[in-house]
Amino acid sequence: MTTTLLVIAKEPRPGRVKTRLTPPFTPREAAALAEAALADTLRAVAAAPATRRVLVLDGAPGPWLPSGFDVVAQCGGGLDERLADAFGRCDGPALLIGMDTPQVTPELLTADFEGCDAYFGPAQDGGFWALGLAEPDPALLRGVPMSTALTGAVQRARLVGAGLRVRDLPCLRDVDTAPDATAVAALAPHGRFAARLAGFTAAAGR
Repeated sequence: MTTTLLVIAKEPRPGRVKTRLTPPFTPREAAALAEAALADTLRAVAAAPATRRVLVLDGAPGPWLPSGFDVVAQCGGGLDERLADAFGRCDGPALLIGMDTPQVTPELLTADFEGCDAYFGPAQDGGFWALGLAEPDPALLRGVPMSTALTGAVQRARLVGAGLRVRDLPCLRDVDTAPDATAVAALAPHGRFAARLAGFTAAAGR
C-alpha cells in the first residue's frame, strides 16, 4: 500500500491556471474548471488507501479542499525542483499526481510496491500524470526537462537507468486545451469537472 499520496497543484485563480483554455473560456471560467478538476482529483485521492495525503500547493487552500489532507507549500524553482522537493518530504513509499487528470480513480491510485520500485503514469502529451517511488529520491527528478513532449520518456529512462523496476500505469489525457477538456469530461461524466464544463458550454452556446 502506498504510504503517502501527494497532489501537486496551483491555487485555482484566474490568470494563473489553465491559461491554454483561454480562449474559448474566459480566465474566470478556466480557473473554475481548474478548481473542479482539482476537487475531483482530491476526492479520488481521499478515497484511495494511504497512510497520509498531502497537497503540495502553490497558493492558499480554499473550500475545495476536503478534510484529511496535510497542506505544504511548494518550494521555489522549476517544476523538477518542486517535484523533487515534494518527494524529499516523504520518508516512505509515495505516489505523486497533478491536478490535470480529474478522470483519475481511487483504483488507479492504489499502488502496491511489492515486486516493483517505481510507478509511472504516462500522459498523452508526452509528460506524465503519476510517479511513484518506493524509496523517494529527489535526485531522480532534478534535471528532468519538464513540459516537453519528451518529459515522460526522459523521466522513465531516469528510473530505469537507476536500476529501478518500473510498473506502468495506464496512459491518461491531461486537461490543457478545450478539446482535452471535452474528451476528459466524457471519460468522467459524473464528476464536478464534467458538470462545470457542461454548464459553461450550455451558457455560451458552444
